[in-house]
Amino acid sequence: MASTASEIVAFMVSISGWVLVSSTLPTDYWKVSTIDGTVITTATYWANLWKTCVTDSTGVSNCKDFPSMLALDGYIQACRGLMIAAVSLGFFGSIFALFGMKCTKVGGSDKAKAKIACLAGIVFILSGLCSMTGCSLYANKITTEFFDPLYVEQKYELGAALFIGWAGASLCIIGGVIFCFSISDNNKPPRMGYAYNGATSVLSSRTKYPGAEGDFKTTNPSKQFDKNAYV
Repeated sequence: MASTASEIVAFMVSISGWVLVSSTLPTDYWKVSTIDGTVITTATYWANLWKTCVTDSTGVSNCKDFPSMLALDGYIQACRGLMIAAVSLGFFGSIFALFGMKCTKVGGSDKAKAKIACLAGIVFILSGLCSMTGCSLYANKITTEFFDPLYVEQKYELGAALFIGWAGASLCIIGGVIFCFSISDNNKPPRMGYAYNGATSVLSSRTKYPGAEGDFKTTNPSKQFDKNAYV
């Protein structure tokens, strides 16, 4: 029962993390920068993995898609690959989890389902690591440029998408670890049940011996031997 409950918790946590990781791909604000006027914000610059945009004070946005994938910076290409891999691994991990959970009717025996659940946990951990690496790589580029005094171009700050990606990656890793530990609960030997037969009766100190007529007569074992038997 405890193993089933832990698998359900792991599935909910992992799916929540996978949804958060998936939502970071179309999210706009991976990095953001603002230019403030005397009264209002005059312009907001922001970018994600697919385009860079600027929004003026009236709310009108002008965006420019990245022209060519081969002409992109290396860190953007790496982040794209890592985030797409994280989403794909999370999808397959959710399928494996459905087959490996005890509360489902598919997947075979309990031993086979435990192995599938452990495999789902490993896949979710890999998904979380891919997302964590991609977001951290992007954030490292932003912070390096921001604190570089020789960098004269537009400086950006961390956007909301990075924090969402980190949160989703953490949930995927936590859910995957719970899935991996659930296999140890499934491998525990079942507890043996013992039937209680009641209190055993105390044997009488008197021993019964068959008589000549087929009857049984009772004799005292202390009288079977006389004193000559010990000489």
